[in-house]
Formats: sequence, structure tokens, C-alpha cells
Amino acid sequence: MELEIRTEYVIKQPKIPFRSKLLERIRRTYRYDTAFWRISMAGPCGAGIFAFILAALGMPTGLGTSFDTLTFAFIGTAALFVAAHLVALILALIGLPVPRLYLGTIIFDLAAVFLIFYQEDEDFAISAIVSGALTLAGVIIGLLAGLLTSRKVGLRIKTCLAGVLLLAGLTAAVWPDPNEPVISFEVPAYSEITALNPGEPGNYHVESFYYGSGNDVWQPEYGKDTDLISSSVDASAYIKKWSKFRTFYWGFDEQALPLNGRVWMPEGSGSYPLVLIVHGNHLMEDYSDDGYSYLGNLLASRGFIAVSVDENFLNYSVWTGIPDNDMKVRAWMLLKHLQQIGNFAANPDTPFYGRVDFGQVALIGHSRGGQAVSMASDYKRWFAADKTLEDIGQYHIRAIAAIAPTDKKIDGNYAKLKNVNYLTLQGARDGDVNDFDGERQYARTSFSADDSSFKTSLYIADANHSQFNTGWGGRDISYPKGILLSRKDLMPAAEQRTIAKVYISAFLETTLHRQEQYLPLFLDYRTGLSWLPETAYFNRFESGKMVSWARFDEDLNRMTLPGGGVAEGQDIVWKEEEAKNRRQSGKGTRGAVLERDDQTEVVSTYSLSWDSAAPSPVSGPAQTLSFSLSDRSYEMNTMSVSGNTNEDSGDTPQKLDIEVELESRDGVTVRLPLSNFMPILPLPETSYTLHPWLDLHLSDGKYKNPTEAVFQTYQLPLAAFIDANPEFTPSSGISRLTFRLTGGTGRVMLDDIGVYGESQLLPF
Repeated sequence: MELEIRTEYVIKQPKIPFRSKLLERIRRTYRYDTAFWRISMAGPCGAGIFAFILAALGMPTGLGTSFDTLTFAFIGTAALFVAAHLVALILALIGLPVPRLYLGTIIFDLAAVFLIFYQEDEDFAISAIVSGALTLAGVIIGLLAGLLTSRKVGLRIKTCLAGVLLLAGLTAAVWPDPNEPVISFEVPAYSEITALNPGEPGNYHVESFYYGSGNDVWQPEYGKDTDLISSSVDASAYIKKWSKFRTFYWGFDEQALPLNGRVWMPEGSGSYPLVLIVHGNHLMEDYSDDGYSYLGNLLASRGFIAVSVDENFLNYSVWTGIPDNDMKVRAWMLLKHLQQIGNFAANPDTPFYGRVDFGQVALIGHSRGGQAVSMASDYKRWFAADKTLEDIGQYHIRAIAAIAPTDKKIDGNYAKLKNVNYLTLQGARDGDVNDFDGERQYARTSFSADDSSFKTSLYIADANHSQFNTGWGGRDISYPKGILLSRKDLMPAAEQRTIAKVYISAFLETTLHRQEQYLPLFLDYRTGLSWLPETAYFNRFESGKMVSWARFDEDLNRMTLPGGGVAEGQDIVWKEEEAKNRRQSGKGTRGAVLERDDQTEVVSTYSLSWDSAAPSPVSGPAQTLSFSLSDRSYEMNTMSVSGNTNEDSGDTPQKLDIEVELESRDGVTVRLPLSNFMPILPLPETSYTLHPWLDLHLSDGKYKNPTEAVFQTYQLPLAAFIDANPEFTPSSGISRLTFRLTGGTGRVMLDDIGVYGESQLLPF
């Protein structure tokens, strides 16, 4: 028997190698990136490049803004191209069915923007939020662009989308900012100064020229085009850390720092006061010294020799950091410029020859420069052992003007000015030096008895830091972080510089040219309102001729006063404490804090009294009562002085009123409302950033406190009290001063209470 064996063959599909699958996936990497998604990529691509351009603006190379932005944009584009394609390839290998190149662009944006902001602020949450917000904005814009260009979307839908975009843009432009309180107040009529506006050019024609090393490769005005060759100075005794890259960039090291200056000089014969102007710590590659040309030209036209000093090589650089001891060297360099100009003035071949009055010298500084000018005036505190400065005493520094100055302890010391005129300006919206540090130097400026010098300060509600320099732009911190600062309702740059021109020019006219007609501006800003932009101002003043009644700095006993006086309060909470800035650091001055709760029927009083009489001027009876007051009601839940609403009760509380009562030695009393002389203005509250959450967290909470204790000086002529009660005779002596608080709730702080005699408010 024969068996038949049959074999059945099953045809199987050949197994595709894993390698072939991967190759197929790679080949089809972009299968989901349709035309719609490719067009939509424009949004996130633009967001990523925008972040790189911000980084370029914050990391200048010195080769120009155009070069920096184009270079960073190219680097960003190249990085985005590589990263997006790499992510798309990885997603293809995984097999994820999404528009891979589009998603790769988004992932790149998230990572790149995060890193750009994180290296700037080192705050994870802020960097993550900014990264997400910027990327989301790019995604939305890109998707809208894709929809508007898609053939599958009808004309009606496209029109609606365009309308929504237009409406959103208009809404963002006009929507009110709930975090920016509006200060409204009425300024009582006041006699304004009749003199010519000090912020307007004077009668002198101006010639300008430069002096420099002759070797500067970045600024030809100090290099091949300079008019006078100056010396170099060796700062190696102070600088120990000077990077090689800094030497490569500038062409010199700490042993050969150049003395470079921009000069504006009145034309014609004569000897003129000398004014040096110095910038602060801006980015090294973005030169700062030309930013005060508006001041230099103005001052020269009014009979001053003005010099803007170049210290850019001491500034911070992203690439090299900042030299050690830069603050000390900034001050030292100013003294070296004085010596250099002294050498020029002794040389008949220079424009300085016979033109400089070295007995009348003023220093103006901005930011770190504002601290440097005070240090230069108090130079013996740091440079007493410097043999190269032995002749510096022949240059008599009479006046110091500090614009938004820093106030850092250097070698354990602060500058203390004695018998030197001092002016400081500060913007309430200063996002760089956001504490009013100029008030700290103000507190450390003192005078000998009956000295003719004075000190004054001006706090400006809507001014910031950078706009006092024409080259620093409008943002107070560098990019990319600077994009987070709000510019809503910020004072225009030209108006801010108008304030600087008016005050600095009037200050120098008063202190160096002895023009007394401008002095009232420093006693009361209202006398110059016709010259100034509209905003809220707070000014402080004291001269060496003031006879002090109470400063609150002498001891910790709140009951005692110098000269045997006694302080007491009734139906009031009062204490003595140090004034604080935004960061809750001390301002270097103590004051009496008076707090009244909501006792509308009760008069709260704070009195200073003397057994015989309060101290009086040697030259005769007191003529003017002076004191400084700060409205600190912002620290309370109910801010009655500023007229805010009590949110807990829903009621609008009464306004806090203050009356000033004087009692003469013979027992006659008279009182007048403080508002008769000047109202108590609420301090400006600043929202620095684009969102309240950023105010609390950006730069380690630097902006979390919207305001600080800033003082306003009140000058009360005693003649007004005599008019109210002719029996009041201050010439017999004053035995009691009482502040009577009535009305609603509030908290104020008093400081520097004293009197001036007849004509003692005139310095000369």
C-alpha cells in the first residue's frame, strides 16, 4: 500500500526589520505638519526670536545694537531650527501622531525663554510663567494666522477673527489699571518765584570739546578725535580684580585708567564755577556719559563749566562682571579729574587756562555716581593715606547734587557731609534704586551753627530712574527682565529731564552764583510749579541757620527733648522710631510717630514744652516754624489721610486734620490749620510691574512695598499766627508747640522741628 504524503505550504509575510520601521518613521517625520501647521509655526517662532532679541539688548557686545540683535536673532533661529527638527525626529521615532515640527517649535520656545529669564532673575516660578505666557501668546497668534490664511475657513469666520483681534487690542490699550492709584489734590494758592525759569538756557554762547587719552577705540571723541590729551591714572591700589577680557575690550587695565571728559564751557573771558557730572552703573558697552548733554549745555549757557566724566570702564558687563571696589574708584576718579583740569588750567595752550574758579566746585552724580560724588566730597574718609591726592584741598567742593543715588557702606563707612550744600532727586517709580537712599545722605548732612549751607530733597511721583539719562532708555532694569516693568502712566522722559534741569540749575545758581531768588524753590516746590510738569512732589529743606527744637535722634527716651524740653501726648498713640524705606531698612533718622484711631469727637494732641522757652535764634526772635512730616497712613488698614475707603465697614471715614498750636511764654495761645499752609498729601503708591504677583516676587520681592516714608517740610511764618491773634507775641519766647489731630484715623511721622530767625532762610 502506497501512502501519499502531502505538504501544505503557508505563505507568511516577511518580517520587516526594526531598522526599516525606524527609517520609514523618519521618512514620514513631517506627515502631520500640514500647510496650516507650518503657517501657524510663525507665532511660536516669532516668540522665540523675540526672547533672543531681548537677551541681545541685555547682553551688549559693544559692536552696536543692530549687530547684537541680528547676531542673537540668527543664533536663535539656528537653534530653533536644529532643536525643532530634533524634537520632531524624536516624536517620529516614538510614533506620536501630532504635528511634530510645530510641537518641536513650542518645546524649544518653552525651554529657551525659561533659560533666558532664569539666568537673569534666577526665580523658577517667574521664569516658568514668563516662558509659558510668551509661548502661549506665540501659539495663539500663530493659530490665528493659520486660520486667517487657510482656504478651508470661510470669509465670515476670518472677518470675525479679525474683529476679535482688533477689539482685544483696543481693550488692552484703554483698559484702566486698577493697581495704579490716582493722586488728586488741590494746591492752595502760593506766591511763585518771579525770576526767569532756571531750566531755560542762559545768555552765554557755549563751546564744547573733549579731553581724553587719545587711545580710545570705541569712542573716537576720546581717541583720535579728542581735543586735549589727558593723563592716565593707576588705580591698582584699589582694584584687584580686573578681567583679561575687560583689558582686551578697552585696551588698558587698572594701572592705566583714562581721564576722559565731555566739556561745555561758556564763551568769552572770565572765570567760571566748575561742575563735574558722573553717571552710574549702566551696562559697560552702552556708554553713559553722553546722557547728560542736556545738563551740560544748559549749565554752560548759564555761566558754569560743565564736564561729563567717562567712567564706563568701571561699569558692569555681562561678559566680565564688574571690577572690585568700583564705588571707591568712582569717587577717586572724580578727584583725579579735578587734578587733571587743574593741570589744564595752568597751561596757556588749553581752553581751561584762566577760566576755572576752583573755589566754586560742584559735583553731580546719578545712581552709583550719586553716591560717588558724596564720597568724593568726604574723600578723607577713604583716601587720607593716598599721597597722590595731597593737593586736592585746593579744589573747594561747595555743592553736591545726587540723582537717585545709591547709599552702600564702603569699607565700613558712609559719606558724611559737613557744611556742604546737598540736593537729591528721586522718582517714586524708580525700578532700579527703588528706595529713596538720597534721604539717608540727607540725614547725614550737617552744618555748623549758623552756617549758610543748606540741604534739600525732591521726591517725584511719576519719575523713574533711567530717564534722567538720555541714553538709558525708559526701563530701569536691563532686558530681558526689563520687559516685566510697567510703563503705564510713567512721566514722559522730556518732562522728567525738565525737572532735573530746573532743580539742578536753580541749585547751582543759588549755591555757586549766589542767586537768592531761587532759594524759595527748595523751601516749597509750589513756588516753581509754572516751571515743572504736573505730578505730585514732596520736598524737604533745612539750612545751617535752623535752631533745632527736636530731632528725636539724641536718645531713646521719647519724653525728653534737647534744651530741657518735654514731649507728651494725650488721646493719641505715639512713639519714636527710625524711618524706614521700602525694604524696611532704616533711613538713618528717627522721628515721632503719631497715630490717631477713629475718635471723631476727641482731639488727639502731641506737645513739646519747655519750662522757660524753646531755643531761639541768637540774632533775634523766631520768625518761621519749620518741621518735616510724612503721611504714613498707608501702613494702616484705613488710610484716612488719602481719603481711601474703609473696606471693612464700607464707609468713607473722615479726613485726618492737623492744627498747629503755639503758646507764648506769657500764656497766649493761637492755633491754625496746617492746611492753611500746605495740605497733607498722600504718598504715591507704585505698581512697578505688569502684574501685582510680579510686584511680590520679582527680584526677591524688591517691589512688594508700594511706598515708603517720605518727608515734606512745612514752613509756617509766625506772622500768620500773629495775624490770627495779635496778642500772641513770639518775641517773648515760645513755651509750647502742640499738634492737634482731629477728624478721622491716620498716622503721621514728625522730624526736624525747629525755627529760623529773621532773614535766616536766606543763605547769604
